[in-house]
Amino acid sequence: MNVLIVVDQPSRWPLQIPDTEVVAARTYLTDPHYSEMKRAKVWNMCRSYGYQTVGYYVSLLAMARGHRPLPSVTTIQDLRQPALLRIAAEDLDDQLQKALARVKRENFELSVYFGRNLAPRYDRISQILFDHFPMPFLRASFEWAGTSWRLEGIRPIASKDIPESHREFVIGQAERFFSRRERKDDAVARYDLAILHDPEAIDTPSGPKALGRFVKAARKYGIEATFIDKTDFSYVPEFDALFIRETTRVNHHTWRFARRAVAEGLVAIDDPDSIVRCSNKVYQAELFERHKIATPKTVIVHRDNIEKVREELGLPCVLKEPDGAFSTGVVKAATKEELYAHLDRMLEESDLVVAQAFVSSTFDWRIGILDRKPLFACRYHHVKGHWKIQVDEGGKKRSYGKSDAVPLTEAPKGAVDLALEAANLIGDGLYGVDIKQVGDEFVVIEVNDNPNIDVGYEDDAEGDVIYDAVMRVFFERLERRGRPEHP
Repeated sequence: MNVLIVVDQPSRWPLQIPDTEVVAARTYLTDPHYSEMKRAKVWNMCRSYGYQTVGYYVSLLAMARGHRPLPSVTTIQDLRQPALLRIAAEDLDDQLQKALARVKRENFELSVYFGRNLAPRYDRISQILFDHFPMPFLRASFEWAGTSWRLEGIRPIASKDIPESHREFVIGQAERFFSRRERKDDAVARYDLAILHDPEAIDTPSGPKALGRFVKAARKYGIEATFIDKTDFSYVPEFDALFIRETTRVNHHTWRFARRAVAEGLVAIDDPDSIVRCSNKVYQAELFERHKIATPKTVIVHRDNIEKVREELGLPCVLKEPDGAFSTGVVKAATKEELYAHLDRMLEESDLVVAQAFVSSTFDWRIGILDRKPLFACRYHHVKGHWKIQVDEGGKKRSYGKSDAVPLTEAPKGAVDLALEAANLIGDGLYGVDIKQVGDEFVVIEVNDNPNIDVGYEDDAEGDVIYDAVMRVFFERLERRGRPEHP
């Protein structure tokens, strides 16, 4: 892939970085050679990134050409947002106080080169700053506020302001950054897909075998997949698409990855809106009631209506923390004492809790939905002697009920239709809809983003069709991305 260093005046560029081409900004903007260039990483080192300046247009047109600008227009705009600076300061705070504990003066400036500083003790805060504001050279200003350090501001560093003593280090960091995510086969792959996963997680939506099948399916569509983890936030703009195969939450790195991906113009599954909507059971209870989606009888509980739970639902009933996942944060209250004890604990953490009538069953239907179409059907059976499909036995040990996949053509039409209706209220991403069957009737329990898709489980009936369908959706959305929409 071409690596372009775009500067105002090439004759004054002080760094000689191997395997890069130094280009004048106006040449990059006007020469057809660069507008027709298929793939390029663009290191935008113009003096100013102000709105509608030459530097601003370099990043803007790079994005339009399908090139990878650093910084992106999103990052340029983020530097001007005080709210985003405050978010960065909050994420930085613990590491900042440790890193600057020995600094005795009132003010401190830190030079950040591709997420690194010459002094290794500042690498962690340098990486956090670079994650929030991915641009080649940053200078962060800190001030002692009497009891702690605080972030005062961030600004780009002009190349002419890089000290001579820093230049060898800067060249090394540039080489490291631009070589890390090189495509494996430029002749075959048309798009780059990042798959975010956590190999150390107890519960993961897709195991190694399933991830391998996603990679294989991606290649059929000219998509090269690369695995990334939570430390790779600053590399998100390097890709065309993001596929999250890690349990998602709001106020979590998975949501930040999704938000950054969408802001940078990537195709993302899961998208941040789906994560927000699926991460909160209170939201779903309100949504389903408004749209007349069949669910177990539900009460949104707060401190002032606790007695309403017994009156309307009876006992036993099920209580749910709004943001629980993988059956965690879900308990059954069989007695008045259990009800009060569970609610007292839950309402300490959240002002609202979901209570639902208990629906007795031996399994739950899981209907996979992708792009507003059914993807798979599976029965999740309860753990033997328990009412849940998964039981946490403490520490890293968990028990699971068996599962059996069913061909979509054999799944109950009522369950599939209800799953589609519920999932379509969330969005057009990848969802797993949990449904209970009572006789011939079906009720939605919840819609999950990032559903499990694993070898020998969810794929046991449909096989590789599932992996192919996911990558086909990525391909179709990538192809549409640059195509204007017509009313």
